[in-house]
Amino acid sequence: MSISQSSIASTNLLSVNTDEHQPKGHSRVPSSTDLKEFKEVTQRDSLVQLEKEMAALLTTTTDDKKDLAKSQFSAFSRLFQRFLEESGPSVDWDKIEKLPTDAIRDYDTLSKPSPDDIHSKLEKLVVVKLNGGLGTSMGCRGPKSVIQVRNDLTFLDLTVQQIEHLNKKYNVNVPLVLMNSFNTDKDTEQIIRKYKGLQVEIYTFNQSCFPRVSKESLLPIANNCDIEGNIEAWYPPGHGDFYDSFKNSGLLQKFIDSGRDYCFISNIDNLGATVDLNILNMLLDRGSNPLEFVMEVTNKTKADVKGGTLIQYENKLRLLEIAQVPKEHLEEFKSVKKFKFFNTNNLWIKLNAIEKVLNDGSMNLEIIVNNKTLDNNLNIIQLETAVGAAMKSFNGGLGINVPRSRFLPVKKTSDLLLVMSNLYHMRNGSLSMSPLRMFPTTPLVKLGDKDFAKVKDFLSRFATIPDILELDHLTVSGDVTFGRNVSLKGTVIIIANHGDRIDIPSNATLENKIVSGNLRILDH
Repeated sequence: MSISQSSIASTNLLSVNTDEHQPKGHSRVPSSTDLKEFKEVTQRDSLVQLEKEMAALLTTTTDDKKDLAKSQFSAFSRLFQRFLEESGPSVDWDKIEKLPTDAIRDYDTLSKPSPDDIHSKLEKLVVVKLNGGLGTSMGCRGPKSVIQVRNDLTFLDLTVQQIEHLNKKYNVNVPLVLMNSFNTDKDTEQIIRKYKGLQVEIYTFNQSCFPRVSKESLLPIANNCDIEGNIEAWYPPGHGDFYDSFKNSGLLQKFIDSGRDYCFISNIDNLGATVDLNILNMLLDRGSNPLEFVMEVTNKTKADVKGGTLIQYENKLRLLEIAQVPKEHLEEFKSVKKFKFFNTNNLWIKLNAIEKVLNDGSMNLEIIVNNKTLDNNLNIIQLETAVGAAMKSFNGGLGINVPRSRFLPVKKTSDLLLVMSNLYHMRNGSLSMSPLRMFPTTPLVKLGDKDFAKVKDFLSRFATIPDILELDHLTVSGDVTFGRNVSLKGTVIIIANHGDRIDIPSNATLENKIVSGNLRILDH
């Protein structure tokens, strides 16, 4: 029986339950009890049908992968059941409380560790990078972490450089852990072989692999477990899957047993997310009153209005994502005045607290419903979770308002332009803003999607990356190219209309200029 047939059957059961004394031509309005029963029946049937399909899928997997598939399918079924049962926003807007004064601590109030303490404190740390994403949005094949971002070095190269420098400088062994997905695991495993001679231990584990579900039938679109053969039928369920997958890999227990206390988690594409000794010092100086979950936040600007924020809710500090906000409160959520901070996704979490929360079964992450349309026009849904949403499940939560320099993500080629430019200096894998820039703010850069979105196209349009030390705002749209040693200052807007082309000549300086129309420089 398909899900649509089940719904019809349930409806018919309800429709025969009418009052025989009612006048003809009038149907009784269903009571709230009827509607509740209808929903319960259809939800129960949807779950039964899904679990039947999952059981059938399980028979198509190989014996060596059966236990893992069974565990992941069970986790997916629990997530799907919650998806069916939950209705409406997960947050009652009227219950959001004002943040306590001690909920967010300013980074400037943190003290530096003494030189004698740094070694022992770093030995308590594990660095985790979320490495499950592909570079497809930037026109690249394979893991996003292998996109070259600076001096022919990739995200992964820079991360490894950072950790190795830390280990050498302080004579420690901070391990680097990569959480891969089935999309990135194979390529990543091949790439990390080149780091074997370096002073850094690299561990990897995979996040779960869940089936995509048809939006119409609510059933998996896969008909077997050959993931590589039908990769569009499967998805990695967001970085909230970190906790279960980290534990199932055995690495959580391994690091606890070896005396590690905290993990520092961040996105692989956030070039500002380096190990911070001041935050680590604060965590390890708490004695008998440890913080279990610390989230780095930073001041919200107009470019960050969709980012998650911290709220006080039911006497706990927790993350509020835009997907949880009722439509009528969206503008309020985006307000820089009411919600001043946003989540950088740089997290510091106590390892034995992760173990306890998982063993207690008390982790209950909000479900993010990601609607997609595949190339064959099939509408599907992906049920995902976010790693920061676990904050409410831990005791001793805290936000730290960090400098903007700790949030330097590369999501688009406009971000790539910034990190490749003279705006930043690079040393030991870490980027820092040039002291020659008068203002610590980052320029706002908007590059046209059609001509600049893919890395290959982006690079072909710059003979060299322009000098942007004095740039405030850059907008480029259309067929535009830049010669060598171009300097951009103030606000620069360059618009080539359809059919036109603009070539910015080598050695040109554009300051507070709007360039439009057709400008082509020809070689003589």
